[in-house]
Amino acid sequence: MKKDIILSGVGGQGILSIATVIGKAALKEGLYMKQAEVHGMSQRGGDVQSNLRISDKPIASDLIPSGKCDLIISLEPMEGLRYLPYLSPEGWLVTNETPFVNIPNYPEEDKVMAEINKLPHKIVLNVDKVAKEVGSARVANIVLLGATIPFLGIDYEKVQDSIREIFLRKGEAIVEMNLKALAAGKEIAEKLMQ
Repeated sequence: MKKDIILSGVGGQGILSIATVIGKAALKEGLYMKQAEVHGMSQRGGDVQSNLRISDKPIASDLIPSGKCDLIISLEPMEGLRYLPYLSPEGWLVTNETPFVNIPNYPEEDKVMAEINKLPHKIVLNVDKVAKEVGSARVANIVLLGATIPFLGIDYEKVQDSIREIFLRKGEAIVEMNLKALAAGKEIAEKLMQ
């Protein structure tokens, strides 16, 4: 088992929380993991990208070569497009459809979506809308994480356990809302794949 994952988005969206949950779940499965965070961590609104490599064998490098990424998880559609050169021909893009317009020359939304729609393997969902339906806009990142479950190769219960551990200090209500968000994203992805 080997999964090379690029997580992308904008500072403040919760990309690194997704990476933490996946990483913790991978370790629970007894897998090796390497992570490299690049760009914008200290800047809300700046681009954020993280390489996450998971394998049942030791991993030499924490960086993913061009054309070898199995999964791009993106909380911002244009940021997802930015990393397409890394995506393998069989790889999947799982992205939020809602743009975070943080630059003056942000491309037209329909042009961004037209590029995404050219991809053979994609899951596009409005994580912000689903998160609000679940109970809080703050769980949008976990909705997106849920939509990646079919592609992660990690046991769903291990992902749930990781969410429980990470969010427990914030109280049981927060844990339950995040688990509900995870399940909602998973359900949407499974429907879109049918």
